[in-house]
Amino acid sequence: MRIKKVTFLTSLLLFLIVSCGTKDKKVPQETTFKPNESVKDTVAIEAINEAEEIEKDTFRLTEENAIDFFFDYAKSVKENKVRLTTSMGGFTIQLYDNVPYHKANFIYLTKKGYFDNTQFHRVVPDFIIQGGNSDDKETSTKRKGIGRYLLPPDTRKGHKHHRGTISMPSSERDNPHKLASPFEFFIVVTQPGSYHLDGSYTPFGRVIEGMDVVDKINQVDIDQGEWPMRNVYIVKAEVL
Repeated sequence: MRIKKVTFLTSLLLFLIVSCGTKDKKVPQETTFKPNESVKDTVAIEAINEAEEIEKDTFRLTEENAIDFFFDYAKSVKENKVRLTTSMGGFTIQLYDNVPYHKANFIYLTKKGYFDNTQFHRVVPDFIIQGGNSDDKETSTKRKGIGRYLLPPDTRKGHKHHRGTISMPSSERDNPHKLASPFEFFIVVTQPGSYHLDGSYTPFGRVIEGMDVVDKINQVDIDQGEWPMRNVYIVKAEVL
């Protein structure tokens, strides 16, 4: 009986030792797993922080810096022609040298690729075609990347809204001074012109080649909101 009791106690002691040893082996596995999770989180956080720093360092135009920027940018601009290739053909615009801010803005946006894949989103028969916007997400993303700003009107340089004139619409924001929306433009198709626009909008160039394409765009079918029933894209805008 005593032998059996000793054997039972010995077996119980061995079981407890083995059990404790098994539990001890599990602890390092849990400990090594948690640091691995922390490393993954840290990498993700570092990536986010790095993206935020890049975002901070990216230059954007604002209503505070736009005038100074285009004043300096205009000094380096030697080109004065832009070619717009649309889904209905191409035409060429010559920009006026004595409207420096608007000219520089149009050249800058062209070189940034802003106008590519935008649309002629408003067509008013026998009046204008208006471009530089779209309902595609790409356009709003481009605007966000370039910045949020307006341009002052420059209406006293002797330019009128003759047929073929390219001009800038005013912003839809609270805008008593007719500040120009820099991302859009319109082209007059009225014969001989739409002179009631003079003094309110800034002509900054004229179509010198391909006015037949402008007329063709002006003749497309439109909905009640003056949006073409079939999208008319600016496939490519390039400085000549």
